[in-house]
Amino acid sequence: MADDRVPGTDSTEVAMRMAVLRPYLIDNVPLTKIAVDAGIPIRTVRRWIARYRLSGPAGLMRPTRPDAGTRTFPKEMVELIEGMALLKPQSSIATIHRRIVMLAAEQGWRKPSYGSVRSIVREINPAILTLAHEGECSLPGQI
Repeated sequence: MADDRVPGTDSTEVAMRMAVLRPYLIDNVPLTKIAVDAGIPIRTVRRWIARYRLSGPAGLMRPTRPDAGTRTFPKEMVELIEGMALLKPQSSIATIHRRIVMLAAEQGWRKPSYGSVRSIVREINPAILTLAHEGECSLPGQI
């Protein structure tokens, strides 16, 4: 799954966090007062300060997960979802999701979200989906 955050928001996010931390960094205002005034948990403000001291303003950007954009489902589950999407008559993604959740429970796999199932189905080549649902394959010599 790709990073869903809006591009360009990191700089505004850093600016907002710097504005919250500025009284502490410049005027030595207690962190507890800053947290209360900003409506942010004290633990979050302390984490921001630690990251600021370690990396400067760049440390205030939201960290990206190391596994961002990778799928963690078993290969067999992905193949089952793709196979269900290619069956005739065509099933809705909601139906495929309900079926795969039951199969995942039986197999001891982590249950996929509806969005994960939808993204797997949408990655299937549209030509293959059309062929599976509407087309007939005629092989040479078969009439």
